[in-house]
Amino acid sequence: MIPTSPFSPVKGNSADALAQVSVRLGHWLREQALPFWLAHGIEPESGAHHEQMLADGRPDTQANIRVRVQARQIFAYSFAYCRGWAGPEALTAVRRMRHFLDNRAAGAAGGYSHLLNPRFDVIDRRQDLYDHAFHLLACAWEYKAFGDPAHLEAARALVGFLDRRFGADYGGWIEGDYAYTYRRQNPHMHLFEAFQALYEVTGDGHWLARAGEIFTLFETCFYCPQRGLLFEFFERDWRLAPGEAGRVVEPGHMLEWVWLLERYGRWADRPVGHYTERLYREALAIGQTSSGLILDQVDADAPQTQGPKRSWPMTELIKASIARARTGDADAQGRVIKAVNALFDCYLCGAKPGTYVDRRDENDAVMVDVAPASTLYHLVIAAAELADYAAEVALTEGG
Repeated sequence: MIPTSPFSPVKGNSADALAQVSVRLGHWLREQALPFWLAHGIEPESGAHHEQMLADGRPDTQANIRVRVQARQIFAYSFAYCRGWAGPEALTAVRRMRHFLDNRAAGAAGGYSHLLNPRFDVIDRRQDLYDHAFHLLACAWEYKAFGDPAHLEAARALVGFLDRRFGADYGGWIEGDYAYTYRRQNPHMHLFEAFQALYEVTGDGHWLARAGEIFTLFETCFYCPQRGLLFEFFERDWRLAPGEAGRVVEPGHMLEWVWLLERYGRWADRPVGHYTERLYREALAIGQTSSGLILDQVDADAPQTQGPKRSWPMTELIKASIARARTGDADAQGRVIKAVNALFDCYLCGAKPGTYVDRRDENDAVMVDVAPASTLYHLVIAAAELADYAAEVALTEGG
């Protein structure tokens, strides 16, 4: 069962309660997580980032390393620097990871490889669409952090590479340069995020237009208006995949789309509330357990009440609830506070301050106690959204 938190959970639904959970998450990130990962997450000789930390706080030096982890960490540290949550040491880490990435994992014709061994040698040169969404996100916030147009040029070159190599019939992109069974919505969701980030840091409408292409895919392919669900796997022409694959629903992704759609709707002046209200409601109905955690995935035709639960969907619950609260959803602010409490009680409780538990089982017992580096990406965004929203509420209620 879930252990008792050493901290008192914040109660209530007031601006003060919201401010308390925002301060708590911000403090954990600034004073514990970022210093820990910057000090211990990076291999000193190469500058590459480790894949994950063991429960005792040591780097897992036996694990293979996904190349996209380098991109996610470049984003996380650049973003943290821009928020004032980390100092020049974050930019030093970013420079070293970028040098490593471009010199060791970049393809001769463009793009990046998929996997490294524990010695940081490339062992899988496949190029995957999902991976490349995070390379674009990294470029966006490197530009914001350093102000160097070379990062925007890199983003444009990478998108051109994806369009040439992976542009697909019926819209979107293929999965990569390897054989695959079904197309996924997930890489497109993260490209939606990356294009929005590029628009956010540049104000260039080109990137918002590219995000609009994926919004169209969401409206016409990924989202089922009859059921209010977001599906994961599709045929080549975006028909729903047959059998079990076509019934897979990930509530965490539905919540992630709520946040992304609301951002896009504000920037593009598009009405999205009819999507986000239904997605949010259905994600909670099929995905939230009695303990408040979010199931990894469910069968759309036979949803379950228990199952494994990773940490990152809780950050998406926080972000989605903030997005809905901004639209006037009366219950969403209370859900933000409860979700932050649950995040601390169940996941941000690693043996070493600044680490976290990755996964809990169907009984809410710890299932995976390592801390994947890639989860930091989710946490920094959630903390930023929470800080901004708490400030908005305080300003409004303060008159």
